[in-house]
Amino acid sequence: MPEEDFVIPGHHFPPIVLYSLIIFLVSFALTSRETSPYEVVADEVDIVLAETKEKENFETEDQKNTAISDDDSDEDEEVELDIRETIVLAEKDPQIFKTLVFGLPSPTSPLWSLFTLAINIALALCVADMIFRGPLLYQSHDLSFIRVGHVSDSAANLLIREPDLSKLPIYVSYRNAENAEHESKKSVQSEQPWKTAGQIYWLSNETDFTYPLSINRLQPATRYEYATSNNQSGYFSTAPLIGETSPHDIKFTFLTSSCIKPRFPYNPLGHPLEIPGFRYLAQWIPKLQASFMLFLGDFIYVDVPRRFGTDRETYRREYRQVYVSPSWPAVSSLPWIHVLDDHEIANDWDGNTTSPYPPAIDPFTHYQASINPPPVHDGATYFSFTQSLASFFLLDTRSYRTPEFAPADPSSPSKSMLGKTQLQHLLAFLRKPSPPGVHWKFVVSSIPFTRNWRFNNADTWAGYLHERQAILEAMWDVGATSSTGVIVLSGDRHEFAATSFPPPAGGKWPLAATVHEFSTSPLSMFYLPVRTYAEDEADEPREVCIKYLPDGNSKFGIVEIEKVSGDEQSLVRFRLVVDGEEVWAYVVSSPPGGKGRGKDAVWG
Repeated sequence: MPEEDFVIPGHHFPPIVLYSLIIFLVSFALTSRETSPYEVVADEVDIVLAETKEKENFETEDQKNTAISDDDSDEDEEVELDIRETIVLAEKDPQIFKTLVFGLPSPTSPLWSLFTLAINIALALCVADMIFRGPLLYQSHDLSFIRVGHVSDSAANLLIREPDLSKLPIYVSYRNAENAEHESKKSVQSEQPWKTAGQIYWLSNETDFTYPLSINRLQPATRYEYATSNNQSGYFSTAPLIGETSPHDIKFTFLTSSCIKPRFPYNPLGHPLEIPGFRYLAQWIPKLQASFMLFLGDFIYVDVPRRFGTDRETYRREYRQVYVSPSWPAVSSLPWIHVLDDHEIANDWDGNTTSPYPPAIDPFTHYQASINPPPVHDGATYFSFTQSLASFFLLDTRSYRTPEFAPADPSSPSKSMLGKTQLQHLLAFLRKPSPPGVHWKFVVSSIPFTRNWRFNNADTWAGYLHERQAILEAMWDVGATSSTGVIVLSGDRHEFAATSFPPPAGGKWPLAATVHEFSTSPLSMFYLPVRTYAEDEADEPREVCIKYLPDGNSKFGIVEIEKVSGDEQSLVRFRLVVDGEEVWAYVVSSPPGGKGRGKDAVWG
C-alpha cells in the first residue's frame, strides 16, 4: 500500500472538543437572543361595558338638532366592550449554578454568562494549544545536539546532529577526564592531551543530518571528555570489564522506564516541549552514578493526542522535539539505550513491516538504533550486550509479530511475538553460559511479560502464550542449571507492577529458578485512574503479584547489582521512584547453581 494512501486516525477526542465548542457557541448565541430576562408572575383580564356614541361633525345647527332628535327616538343603544389585560412581570433569578455547570446563558446575569462563555472558550483554546502549538510552531529543523548511546568497556557511541552544513567538516576529539575536577589547579602542561576521534565531512537530509560515531580503544572504567568543532561537548564513563564493577562503586547501576510525552500534565504557562518527568530523573542522576538509561519504548507518541501524518518528516519531527526540549539537557549526561514500541509507529501496532512502518522506523534507526548496542545480526532491530555484572537481550516486539487476533486464541502455536529468527536468537542467548562474575540475564521487553494486566492484554505477551511458555521454560532452565538468574524488564502500561513466575510445584525446576519481572512506566505521561492489574490463582503457571503501584505520572526503576559470596552469587536490588520519591524496594538473589533445589531466590 503506498505510504501516502495510508491513514491512521489519531485520538478522537481533540476533534470532538473543537466541534463541540462550535456547537456551544452557536447555541449560546441563539439562546441568549431568544431567552427573555423576565417571567410572568400575574396575568389579570378586566372586561368593561361602555355606551358609545359616534361623534359626528355637523355643518349647520339644524343638522345637529335633527341628529339629537333622531337619537332620542332610537330604542337601541350601541355598547362598546373594553377588554383590559394586565400582565405583571418579574426579572428571572440569575441561576448561577445552572449557568456555570451546564454553560447555559442567564439573561438576567450577563456577567456570569460571559464568565462561563470565557471558561469554555479558554478550555477549548487550551486543547488547541496542547495539540497544535508544539507540532506547528516547533518543527525543530535547526536542532544541533550530541548525545551518548551505548558505552562499553572499550568504546563509546555518539550521535551528532548538525543541520548547518557551513560547519562541515566537524572534528570530534576526546581526552581522559579522570581528574578533570582538579585540572584547573594544574598547569597547562599537565592536562591530558586531546585525541582525534574522527571527522564528519558529509551530512544530508537522508539521515535527518545525523551521524553516528564511535570512539574506540578506550580504557575500562574511565571517565572521558569529548568535544566537537561545532561547539558541542560532554562526558561519559566507560564500563568496567565484564564480570567486574567500577573501582569507584561496588555496584553496577542502571535505570529503566518507558513512555514520555512533552507537556503532560498540561501546563498552559509551560514550554510546549517541556517534559516534566525529566525534572524528577535529573534530581537522581547525580546520586546514582548510573551506567545508562534502558528506555523501553514509546519515546514518542506520534498518534497522541492527534496524528499529523504518516510520512517520514512527521515521525522525524517527534524525535527532534524531544531532543530540542528544554528538559532534555538535564538528563543528557546519561547514556540512553532504546527499544522500539507501538507509539513509535501506531497504537497497538501488529502490522509487521507494512505501512506506516517504513517511515516510522527511519528516525528510530537514525536517532536511536544507530548508537545502541550491536544488533544481534546485521539489519536486526533487536540487540544484545554484556556489561559489568549482567547480560542483556533487547527484544523487538513490534516488527516481527503476527496479528493479535489472527487467530484470536492466545495459545495458538501459529502466533508469534518475535518471529522465528528472533526467537531462536533469544533462546540461544538464554542457553549461552554466562561469563565469570556475571549472574544475571535481563530480557528487555517493551510490553509486559505477565498476563496479570487484564485490560487490552491481547497486545501484550498474554496474547502470545504458546511462544511465551517456550521462553519461560528456557528461563527456568537457566536458573536450574547455573548460578544465573533471569529478570524481565518491561514498560508500556503506565503503571508499575512486580511479578514473579515460580516454576510449577513438583516439576524439574527448583524454586530458585523463579523468574521476576519489573514493569515500569511512564517516565512522563498519564497514569491510569482505573486498576487493570490482577492476579488470578487459576492461571497456570502461577504469576504472583509482588507489588502493584499504579499511581504517578513519572516512574522509573533503579536496578543495582552487587556481588555476594565472592563471585558465586549476586543480588539485584530494584528501587522504584514515583514523582521524584523512592516508594518501594525489593531484593532478588541469583540461584545457588545446583547447591540446593529448595533454596528460595527472593528476599523482599
